[in-house]
Amino acid sequence: MDIRDLDRRAGAVLGEVVMQIRPEHMWFPTPCPDWTVRGLLRHIVSENEGFAAAALNGSAPVQAWNGGRLGDNPAGAYRRSNVGVADAFADGGALDRLMEVREFGSFPRRIALTFHQLDCVVHAWDLAKAIDVPYDPPPDMVEMALGLARRIPDTDVARGPGLAFERSVKVPGDASDLDQLLGLLGRNPDWISPFD
Repeated sequence: MDIRDLDRRAGAVLGEVVMQIRPEHMWFPTPCPDWTVRGLLRHIVSENEGFAAAALNGSAPVQAWNGGRLGDNPAGAYRRSNVGVADAFADGGALDRLMEVREFGSFPRRIALTFHQLDCVVHAWDLAKAIDVPYDPPPDMVEMALGLARRIPDTDVARGPGLAFERSVKVPGDASDLDQLLGLLGRNPDWISPFD
């Protein structure tokens, strides 16, 4: 399996959710603590720009990871940033070249793409729940993300307020792969927007 293809598909699935965001949704809360729909969408655009810059240059300044702007067309900002990621990773012969991913360290570009793919799958759920639209990602995307999520330490040092992930949330043993993924990344699969 080509991780670039899986990541492009995950970005497209996230894009389908983004296209359903209306102006009145922008201040809705999301399952991500302290983030509105607008704040989460800005984070997603910023991360895309950071991944693209780091893939091209080996690393990217903090501003690239945090500087995404939505402007008057948030969906367009997402589309442009998503195309930027695909273009930056298009040179297939360089997937083993190292790149720096924020404060997490340096990884082969193919591994960095698994992080990005996980972000797409989970943040699409966050946005879909926030604006109350259906979300049913393809099983292979969830499976890849779940495999990575199982490797993320669930400790106070690695997770909690101000860090990339919250502590994990227990889900039933017979939970779907998607619900297991969400629980591992600190989300309650039963989260309901107060606007529903």
